[in-house]
Amino acid sequence: MRVFAVFGNPISHSISPRLHNKAICDLGLNAVYTRICLENGSELIDRFKILKLSGANVTLPHKAYALELADIKSEMACKIGSANTLVLKDNKIYAHNTDAPGFLSAILPFGKIKTALILGAGGTAKAIAYALRESKIDVDLLNRSKDRFVDFAEFECFSYENFTPKPYDLIINSTSAGLNDENLPAPIEILSEIFSHSKFAFDVIYGRVTPFLDMSSRFGLTTKDGADMLLYQAVLALNLFYDNTLDLEKIKISMSKALYL
Repeated sequence: MRVFAVFGNPISHSISPRLHNKAICDLGLNAVYTRICLENGSELIDRFKILKLSGANVTLPHKAYALELADIKSEMACKIGSANTLVLKDNKIYAHNTDAPGFLSAILPFGKIKTALILGAGGTAKAIAYALRESKIDVDLLNRSKDRFVDFAEFECFSYENFTPKPYDLIINSTSAGLNDENLPAPIEILSEIFSHSKFAFDVIYGRVTPFLDMSSRFGLTTKDGADMLLYQAVLALNLFYDNTLDLEKIKISMSKALYL
């Protein structure tokens, strides 16, 4: 039996096991998928090996470690600077990123997007920024401090102190603000200015109406949480676990049934 897992901190909220185990069952695969709370990201690969995993997903805040510590890294993961999927193959651990294509699939219902603002500058922000740039969308980043902007040299980056709000089609919360609290990903004064001239709001958090989504909807924006992004990246990840030999549509149908259980 193959064993897969998702690493993160916090991780108790993750429904990845539900999605993957449903698909594993429906497709008749001999495997199981669980979740693991990992406090120290530097121990990621050690835990992977100790648990004799065949593959794993990695979420906040360990995606940079997933890329750094892997043996072989995909071109996309290297360009993004983080990985969310690890696969054991030929006794080596391969790092991939399925967040970028998963995000693009999730925002398709919004239609044409020309400009976007990402709140946060972590691993998920890297994947989203890469995806938007590859889709020819102008993207800026806004973060509390400038410390993490070293990985975003090709983008316009702002801290709260030097940011002047302007119209954006899409506002994305890539942070964990609102996951286990009632915090906003940026000061309410800045968000009020941004939302007054924007069309769409996307939160990578799923399973609850976050303060970010609640506020954006009150300003009349069309909103979407991260459920579909989770779904699409999970479909791609499971296929990677099996060396891209599975039927993507069958995985999607199966995982969709488990998404809102």
